[in-house]
Amino acid sequence: MTSKMKMGSAAIALAFALSGCTAPSQKSVADMQSCKADNQMQQTTLFFGLSRPAGKDITAQEWQQFVDNDVTPRFKDGLTVFDARGQWLGNNGTVAREQSKALMLIHGKDAQSESNIEALRGVYKSRFAQESVMRVDQPVCVQF
Repeated sequence: MTSKMKMGSAAIALAFALSGCTAPSQKSVADMQSCKADNQMQQTTLFFGLSRPAGKDITAQEWQQFVDNDVTPRFKDGLTVFDARGQWLGNNGTVAREQSKALMLIHGKDAQSESNIEALRGVYKSRFAQESVMRVDQPVCVQF
């Protein structure tokens, strides 16, 4: 595949990925307006790459230690982890493909949650030499 074809494919993939970043539909706005105040929460999904720029991939044990020692103390009410496979355009202009983890958190829209989420992103980037940890936020109506 030529360089131009690769860049075109990457641009199409990025456009497709970002297509979910549009304004909420009228239905979702209406759904949130009909959601009881006690059920309105925030969903944050963080995407963590498992490849290091140099050296071995992040192991299952290292990931679990991060969840146990860094995530769980900040989000004791619960969380969900998904295995994923992703790709993204690195700062060096190369498309990176790697195994990943997606961490979904349901939380209140408050300063403490915001601080905890940003702390997780910072800890992970620092500990595992990552360029970024992608964050996606959306309002949700939750019932238990």
